[in-house]
Amino acid sequence: MSHTVITTTTTRTSGDGLLNLGYTRTIPGLLKMGQMLALLVTFLCVRCVRGWPSWAAFQFFEVVALWFLVALLIFFLMHLFRLQAKMPCINWPLTEFFHYSVGTVLILIASIVGAVKSESVSALVAGSVFGFIATFLMAVSLWTSYSVTCGPHPTGSAV
Repeated sequence: MSHTVITTTTTRTSGDGLLNLGYTRTIPGLLKMGQMLALLVTFLCVRCVRGWPSWAAFQFFEVVALWFLVALLIFFLMHLFRLQAKMPCINWPLTEFFHYSVGTVLILIASIVGAVKSESVSALVAGSVFGFIATFLMAVSLWTSYSVTCGPHPTGSAV
């Protein structure tokens, strides 16, 4: 008596499905989450203070923090839902490089102005510190995106 057994094995890789949850465990994903957290704390510290010592300085600080928080959230969701593949006409590494270049400079300027104009208001000092932390994290992301965007690219030919 002979019989045949057919075994089917189904494996699921991290590339399947709607969400790319593996991105949250990568260095760029962790950097984006850290930047979003630092910018959220920065925004909340500046927003919750009553009676800013310098209205124009902290309005600028608040707008810059909120703008780059929203932009980082959009980039994070793009990676999380794999939306870059659906829009191949955009050079995403170069777009993120430009975002980090502008963001690093503007958040650094806003943090310096916020630190100088805080007049020892503890929430504003804390907002400036978290702004500097966000600046550092964005500079690290800028460096890593530079190595991806401008680094050596394989040509596909053997040497």
